[in-house]
Amino acid sequence: MASFYAKDVHEVLSELETSNTGLTSLEAQKRLERFGYNELAEKKGETIFQMFISEFKDFMIIILLIAALVSVFVGEITDSIIIVAIVVFNAILSVMQKNQANKALEALKKLTKPNAKVMRDGNIQVLPTRELVPGDIVILEAGDFVPADGRLIEAVNLKVNESSLTGESVPVDKVVVPLESDDIPVGDRVNMVFTGTTVVYGRGRMVVVNTGTNTEIGNIASMMEEEKIITPLQEKLAELGKTLGIAALGICAVIFFIGYMRGTPLLEMFMTSVSLAVAAIPEGLPAIVTITLAIGVQRMVKRNAIIRKLPAVETLGSANVICSDKTGTLTLNRMTVTSMYVDNELIDFNKIERSERVSKVIEMSSLCSDAKLDEEGKGIGDPTEVALILALRKLGREKNELESVYPRIDELPFDSDRKLMTTVHDMENGYLVITKGALESVMPLCVSIDEMGKIRDLTVDDKQNIEKANEAMAQNGMRVLGLAYKVLDGKDYNPGELENRLIFLGLIGMIDPPRPEARDAIKECDSAGITTVMITGDHRLTGEAIARELGILHDGEEVVTGKELEEMDDDELARRVRKIRVYARVSPEHKVRIVKAWQKNNAVVGMTGDGVNDAPALAQADIGAAMGITGTEVAKEAADMVLTDDNFATIVAAVEEGRTIYSNIRKAIRYLLSCNIGEILTVFIANVFGLGQPLLPIHLLWINLVTDSLPALGLGMEPPSPDVMKSRPRSKEESIFAGGLGIQMVFEGIIMSILAVMAFMIGRRYDIETAETMTFMTLVFSQLIHSLNSRSNTQSIFKIGLTTNKYLLFAIVIGVGLQLLLDTQPLSSIFKMSPLEPVQWVYVLCLSVLILLMGEIEKMIFRIVS
Repeated sequence: MASFYAKDVHEVLSELETSNTGLTSLEAQKRLERFGYNELAEKKGETIFQMFISEFKDFMIIILLIAALVSVFVGEITDSIIIVAIVVFNAILSVMQKNQANKALEALKKLTKPNAKVMRDGNIQVLPTRELVPGDIVILEAGDFVPADGRLIEAVNLKVNESSLTGESVPVDKVVVPLESDDIPVGDRVNMVFTGTTVVYGRGRMVVVNTGTNTEIGNIASMMEEEKIITPLQEKLAELGKTLGIAALGICAVIFFIGYMRGTPLLEMFMTSVSLAVAAIPEGLPAIVTITLAIGVQRMVKRNAIIRKLPAVETLGSANVICSDKTGTLTLNRMTVTSMYVDNELIDFNKIERSERVSKVIEMSSLCSDAKLDEEGKGIGDPTEVALILALRKLGREKNELESVYPRIDELPFDSDRKLMTTVHDMENGYLVITKGALESVMPLCVSIDEMGKIRDLTVDDKQNIEKANEAMAQNGMRVLGLAYKVLDGKDYNPGELENRLIFLGLIGMIDPPRPEARDAIKECDSAGITTVMITGDHRLTGEAIARELGILHDGEEVVTGKELEEMDDDELARRVRKIRVYARVSPEHKVRIVKAWQKNNAVVGMTGDGVNDAPALAQADIGAAMGITGTEVAKEAADMVLTDDNFATIVAAVEEGRTIYSNIRKAIRYLLSCNIGEILTVFIANVFGLGQPLLPIHLLWINLVTDSLPALGLGMEPPSPDVMKSRPRSKEESIFAGGLGIQMVFEGIIMSILAVMAFMIGRRYDIETAETMTFMTLVFSQLIHSLNSRSNTQSIFKIGLTTNKYLLFAIVIGVGLQLLLDTQPLSSIFKMSPLEPVQWVYVLCLSVLILLMGEIEKMIFRIVS
């Protein structure tokens, strides 16, 4: 790397052939082709061929292939070919499923790539960080991730957390001046910023000097390799698979021993036992779960919720508390100035004739802001500050006009702890200092008041009148800003004394109306057993007014301020937290305490946030939801979920999807395991009672292939149940088999085995091949029909509607078609099937449909019991 830190800004810009206004789009494209995308080389995933080969590493598949090899040696060539063909077909299907899941998750990952504010063609543009090139000028603000290695060309109170690179947790103060030495360690290059670090305070601009693998973090890229995400549910199912495998091997060993003792040929019993063991274990379950999760996550994207961390999908289903910011999430985030308090008078900004005094308040507040309007008149920046710029435009003035007269030369940026922002502006013979923020923060700094253009001492009566006006605005749901200023004579000032001995000028009240859909979403939360909590930096009365209007706050519930919160210890907060519905005037740091207090009460907590200081609370919450529009990159990185529309209703929609995904996975598990139980019991019962072999090994393998994959995937695509948001959230400790699912699976498996054995008994009246064919057909058809039962634990399929899940119907039709195909030559000979007479088909169909009737009776009993 060239020692950019040892050169001044002009030298750096010259060497990189760029300027303060950035690159042109054409030049940026040329450099992109030259330097490549600004991203680290990702670890290559498995190829299709590698995934295919890995399918044959499974213990049960290896045993099956050994069985096929044994068949060749004893002359059963046909059986051997069929076994290998089915194994290969199953492997292909599994690879297709895995590939689909990988593509879905890769598409999701692309949605969460961060953006950066870049100067291109002389204008600020928001671009994906991967498109940055050396020479780009990047704007940095508090809450941003540094998107590439860069040399600072502007820094205003800029502090950067470089712990991800240096391990040092204390933020580094950044400067612009060149460093004297040409050999300085990374941690001491205070005029440089590096990829992956975080802006925690102030603002600045940098010129990109290195991107992608050429960055400092690129040198240690091996430390950045992503681990494969495995959710808690997938871990549980992996353990379940092992348990089932051991149990299946044990049962198959018993069946092998019983069959052999009853005189069945050794090879035949060996093949049957191995095939049964393979059929007993739902090998496709992990892939089906992954696909169900991935499809559900993509469905969430369409509803404006991007899931960044896959385990959050499961957690969403058990969320029972949502702590939400007010502004922009529960409200429209369209702040509009509506009221003012100036010259001891509360006035309506939209109705009165605009006076010189009103103009002075709006002009000063606009100067003390970072918001801008683009060419289309759309606000860029904090919504509160955008409201001030729009109010200024209503008065016929533009911010850039004011800034040309009073250029900003210094500032103390807004801080959530101080709740203040101060700017310093150059003026003839001195400086104009403007401070705006929460009244309780501004008032203690004031010693004078500007009334009708005259400055006098601030009296007790003045303070009382100001407080009354503030309270009146807040009671009407307004956010209120206090405004103060002072003029410094001469050309010297002490930055440490900017925010003292100020002159109070006035109050500005603005309203951010509640989102129309938020009220319905909160009502839906209530019916779903989810508690909604509002957290706001606004005045207590403002928060209370909005909370009551939205239906969050009810009689007997509490509103607590940040000051009151600080007076409580953690134990008291944990005792009271269930009664508190609104937290007003709180700082982001308080959010962590609120989350922990709920978690002490065994709650599963969702938390929204947008600022850099919200990151700890988002990480602490069970589900951290960052704002996609107003959220900082730090908040998004800490969150499990990003709301692309910053809307509370989207969180509720995500909870609904989370519940649906979990429910669909349970349906797939119920279906697969009940079918496997049915297969095992069919062979077990027939052998115990000496009835003979009801299913050939190739029959068992075919059943495993046809009935396991497509219908289970179809169940994973089940649409949300109408009552999915009317039940209480499930406990996060709840077993996957809770709610009687385990009993249902065993019961349904027994029923299917009884039906299959009945088919076998009827078929034996004719001959053994007919009996095996009838058993085979009955078991396949009953399992395909049983997938309809699995759509709900309690609701009748006729109430749900046969056509409401077209994916499942398609899977059933494909399954039936493939099964009927086996009844034609030459496949029927290969599968050793006998052509069935019409009366035998009637038996098969009647027995198969009986599973639907038994399922309806079972659901009726469950409805009565529950």
